[in-house]
Amino acid sequence: MKKKGHHGGAWKVAYADFVTAMMALFIVLWLSSQDQRIKEAVARAFAHPFSSLTKDSVGIIPSKDTQAMSSHEGNFDSASAVELAMLRRLNQDFMKALESDLAENNNDTVNLQMNPDGVTINVFDRARKPVFEPQSTRFTTYGEWIFSTLAWEIARSSNFTVELEGHTESGNTVVSNDYGDWEISADRATAVRRKLLESGVPARQVIKVAGYGDTVPMPEHDSADEINRRVTVLLNLRPGGKKA
Repeated sequence: MKKKGHHGGAWKVAYADFVTAMMALFIVLWLSSQDQRIKEAVARAFAHPFSSLTKDSVGIIPSKDTQAMSSHEGNFDSASAVELAMLRRLNQDFMKALESDLAENNNDTVNLQMNPDGVTINVFDRARKPVFEPQSTRFTTYGEWIFSTLAWEIARSSNFTVELEGHTESGNTVVSNDYGDWEISADRATAVRRKLLESGVPARQVIKVAGYGDTVPMPEHDSADEINRRVTVLLNLRPGGKKA
């Protein structure tokens, strides 16, 4: 007698698809009801899944560091102090990410300094780890990553205005008779502005883009030192720490 075939498993596949679709629907509904910051954080997580994340890098609860900064770095309200603490941790996240790279001496590309008005971030274009192609405004792959990651952090809050300054070292060979240090420093700052906007920073938040050529070297460094080849990002706290 011929045995009948067993076809009772097909419903399981259909049921699994149904459950998966329902889970996706519930996730979408949950996300749509969340705070805008949560939505942005989820979007960044999917867009850049290998970003350096630590238990401290995305927290918004004031810590001892936050309280110390509030008392020693200027008069900030609690919300502003939290924003500054988050940006302070940005430097730590950058350093951890750079340390994971196989190349040597990567931990001196980004320097972040707190001040009473906000944060000053210098991104250095060093020969051993360039963020721009030589004598160009085109980003290297590394430069794209640096400024995209920085943009995602800046976009977390509208409490800061953004100023961009391009700088070069002295003694460069000019690209052409009418294109020298002044032009390339200004154009690199402009390129950074475009990258920030592409990565989520609102255009209204960037209030200044300037190039200084080789006229503003880093303190205590010779004007010809390559450390002067940089883009400085100034994040200034809005008066009262109020959002625009």
